[in-house]
Amino acid sequence: MMNNEKEYIVIKAKENGVTVIGLTRGTDTRFHHSEKLDKGEVMVAQFTEHTSAIKVRGKAEIQTSHGSVESGTED
Repeated sequence: MMNNEKEYIVIKAKENGVTVIGLTRGTDTRFHHSEKLDKGEVMVAQFTEHTSAIKVRGKAEIQTSHGSVESGTED
């Protein structure tokens, strides 16, 4: 098991329609999964042998073991 497989992130939508997209690992980075979240919904995601990156579109709070950040447009 790779060390990054233990890494989880928490995404909390701050508006309706936040998109969370998983990107593949390997020589070609591709989208492999997406979810839509509505305001207040929370998703817990994990980096795995297949997922090398996670993209968030829309206003959301993202928490990791390294800290937290907000996505979306700034007011």
